Amino acid sequence: MSSVTVTLPDGSTLEVASGATVEDVAHEIGPGLGRDTVAGKIDHELVAKEEPISEDCEIEIVTDQSDEYLDVLRHTAAHVLAQAIRRHHPDAKLTIGPYTDEGFYYDIANVELDADDLDEIQAEAASIIADDLDVERVEYDRADAREHYADNEFKREILDAEAAGDGPVSFYTQGDFEDLCKGPHVDSTGEIGGFEVLETSAAYWRGDEERETLTRVYGTAFPTESDLQEYLARREEAKERDHRKLGREMDLFSIPDVTGPGLPLYHPNGKTVLRELSEYVRGLNSEMGYDEVETPHLFRTELWKQSGHYDNYVDDMFLLDVNDEEYGLKPMNCPGHATIFNEGSWSYRDLPVRYFEDGKVYRKEQRGELSGLSRVWAFTIDDGHVFARADQIEAEVRRLMDTITEVLDTFDLDYEVALATRPEKSVGSDDIWEQSERQLREVLDQQGVDYDVEPGDGAFYGPKIDFGFEDALGRSWDGPTVQLDFNMPDRFELEYTGSDNDAHQPVMIHRALYGSYERFFMVLIEHYNGRFPTWLAPEQVRILPVTDDNLGYAHRVKNELGDYRVEVEDRDWTVGKKIQQAHDDNVPYMLVVGDDEEDADAVSVRDRHEREGKGVDLAAFRAHLDSEVDGKRTEPDFLD
Repeated sequence: MSSVTVTLPDGSTLEVASGATVEDVAHEIGPGLGRDTVAGKIDHELVAKEEPISEDCEIEIVTDQSDEYLDVLRHTAAHVLAQAIRRHHPDAKLTIGPYTDEGFYYDIANVELDADDLDEIQAEAASIIADDLDVERVEYDRADAREHYADNEFKREILDAEAAGDGPVSFYTQGDFEDLCKGPHVDSTGEIGGFEVLETSAAYWRGDEERETLTRVYGTAFPTESDLQEYLARREEAKERDHRKLGREMDLFSIPDVTGPGLPLYHPNGKTVLRELSEYVRGLNSEMGYDEVETPHLFRTELWKQSGHYDNYVDDMFLLDVNDEEYGLKPMNCPGHATIFNEGSWSYRDLPVRYFEDGKVYRKEQRGELSGLSRVWAFTIDDGHVFARADQIEAEVRRLMDTITEVLDTFDLDYEVALATRPEKSVGSDDIWEQSERQLREVLDQQGVDYDVEPGDGAFYGPKIDFGFEDALGRSWDGPTVQLDFNMPDRFELEYTGSDNDAHQPVMIHRALYGSYERFFMVLIEHYNGRFPTWLAPEQVRILPVTDDNLGYAHRVKNELGDYRVEVEDRDWTVGKKIQQAHDDNVPYMLVVGDDEEDADAVSVRDRHEREGKGVDLAAFRAHLDSEVDGKRTEPDFLD
């Protein structure tokens, strides 16, 4: 019998018989691990413990102590949800039910559900979990599987697309329910300690707007009920922090139907925040030696074909026919920057050449994926590109890493770092990819950065270092990035003259300090819960005259603070109501001015934390405001 070599997480290897399962490998390592095995990871992909191994690979055993255990548990919870739905709606057609970062969902056809239905499904799911049904894997040959789904065209399509060939296909059973599925799953429904049906929405089959509209039911699950309750409490808090809700309340942005989906309109308050964000990175770019450029919103598609974006992004591009020529709204800024570089003549002494642009780009996301500012059709990238010699790569990447860290620390954001490697759909030779991945890994290691590896998540033209952070719901979003690109310089035939007087090809480094303004803005709204630091706040100071007799002095105070965003509250309200409104509007500072303050040429200072200082010298307050804003401190601290 032939054997295969499996490499374990500690680097050791093990010879096992070809066809041995993940669980078999676990038993080879130790009987205790074998008993505890829930699933496995083969070459970083989560698989069922019954998955056979037919070639050399890296393997990791998943137990209930592993980070991946929650994914496996939620996959089983999705089956519990589907089983409960079918019990109450026998004619429902099941399609797919994956786990997600927050829980799971199941898409179903031939049924509509309301709130009462969800209550029934929740009760039925609780019964299935209480019954502690064994979850078992069974296999059918292809013909039997198709016959099983004779009345379900969606499952037949999955069979045709994902189970082609003569081999058996796997199902998972629990009690009176079975479902076509590759796994993995936990051993029984009773392992689910906390289960909650959350909501429903519409979804397109396969995410294709031209296909059938389905009902998507969302849920979540945890090993314990207390874990579930903690999540539900966080979810309720997150609703209050939702950037769409706060965006309306604070008049930051809107996405009206009349203008089209995924096309945000920024109101004066929102544009104020974006302008401050832009000025901040413009200063950083200047310090790092970047020159600002500007490129148009669309190009002839010949440019996108030359860059490789057309082959890899055409389905996500907005294309236009102009005088029998095809143009495309730009999904990226990099081809424009490469073209600018190509218009020059460069010596090795000139490199690195650095360009930056706040460039608007357009990507045709599926409508069902659009959500507030997190996924939009039109967004702005604080884009930068470096054209460098090979010997300059390490220093450039290290400097960019330091600057990105400075940016995220400025906003007091927690983040994680990942190295994203070559995707299945990519351009360039194996040697180029191995070289560029190695260089990024060496920088991360030398910097002592704690990072994960995300196999296959790189850009089609090169690997990248991604910085990610969480929104109020705990969902992860991509943010700043550093990407190496040896391919676009080749496609555009970029050159510089070396010290040997021969032509050489530079490497192109793509980088963004925020990622996109839209997504970064979304994260900041929720991170600060609308209470922006003073330097970012749309309105930094509100002056509250006690009576109309103090309006003149209030405006004189405003003039003294003229460099800042200051408003005078002149409505005929009580001081208490004015304070409450300023507090509700998240204004960092309120200056109360009455007769006493006017006589003393002073102000009474309140902040949004309801702290108060009376008889404050205006010049002292102004001096502190200068210091707080220039230092980009995250909270009002005059009254600390």
